[in-house]
Amino acid sequence: MRTRTHVPDAAEPRPTIVYDSFAGRYSDSPRALHTWLTPRVDADHVWLVDPAHRAGFPSGVATVPYGSAESVAALEAADLVVGNTHIEISWTKRPGSTYLQLWHGTPLKTVHRDVRWAPPGRLDWLEEDVARWDHLLSPSPASTPRLRSAFRWGGSVLELGYPRNDVLQRPVVDEVRARTRASLGLADDETVVLYAPTFRDRMFDDRSTPLHLALDLERLVADLGPGVRVLTRVHYFMTDRLVRVEVPGVLDVSWHPDIAELYAAADVLVTDYSSSMFDFAVTGKPLIFYTYDLETYRDVDRGFYFELEPVAPGPVVRTQEALTAALTDLPGVRRAYATAYREFRRTYCALDDGHATRRVGRFVKGQLLAQRDEALAGL
Repeated sequence: MRTRTHVPDAAEPRPTIVYDSFAGRYSDSPRALHTWLTPRVDADHVWLVDPAHRAGFPSGVATVPYGSAESVAALEAADLVVGNTHIEISWTKRPGSTYLQLWHGTPLKTVHRDVRWAPPGRLDWLEEDVARWDHLLSPSPASTPRLRSAFRWGGSVLELGYPRNDVLQRPVVDEVRARTRASLGLADDETVVLYAPTFRDRMFDDRSTPLHLALDLERLVADLGPGVRVLTRVHYFMTDRLVRVEVPGVLDVSWHPDIAELYAAADVLVTDYSSSMFDFAVTGKPLIFYTYDLETYRDVDRGFYFELEPVAPGPVVRTQEALTAALTDLPGVRRAYATAYREFRRTYCALDDGHATRRVGRFVKGQLLAQRDEALAGL
């Protein structure tokens, strides 16, 4: 189908859309929405960029450094701001501007005001960003009340699904898988294990402590045997904190721009309490939960919205030995958790149909057209 690009009348104001993903990366739902909107909306499209992640942006994408005076000016001039997490910059949203918060995960672990513990003053600081929001995207009906609770949000919620997951649908996912594997040097016949744990709040608060993964990677690779590659991916809070591990067969992909491409490349996901479980479930591939600190994380540090073990679409294991056993019997994992997997997808992935970007994009187009008409009426 040919895309029709709107050609503006000379009298029409040209809108500005400012995007942010994870404090300056070209990734996630803002990336998917930007790709969809660019040929369809005549606007100035500007991204906030972390210079450390500049290489992940395509050439030709307009950027301003995250946190700079230029980024403040861009945000304050924007007709539409699109983010997927808190924009931790002091700025004043101008009257008539719209802030669309896409957020970045289906919550198992509690979020924002629902957490058991947070660094002193941090939630009050983040609240300044929440106060600017106009619309909050929800990935599923099950998530909406939890997101409303977390942010004490009584405003507009759009249950439209996450644009970032559209690439996990066939036939697109097959092309993404081949391209990503080739870029990472992964052979077609290798079994690829993606390990993507979430962060621990108290480690985030102590910025001086290096991050060590809670896995003996050398032993894991040896136990899994030839033909297996392990990809490690830490939470975006921790990308620059991970202690480099030099183990043959292990590749750290924490700096890879978009985790959805890694989901496509992987054959199995190992996670813990991360929202990656919900996104990866779209693929139908095996999930294993390495939860070595379950009680502490659930009952002391963070808290859950629901109990993981009764609904998990894969084995919940506490030791590396149990993790290895599950990884060496993926057909058995599939069989044992087939029913739980189907129910998990029914509950959390119903809107992951490959069309979330189009739904959100159409909403954005309507929003911008309404703003344009209002501006023209005032001329």
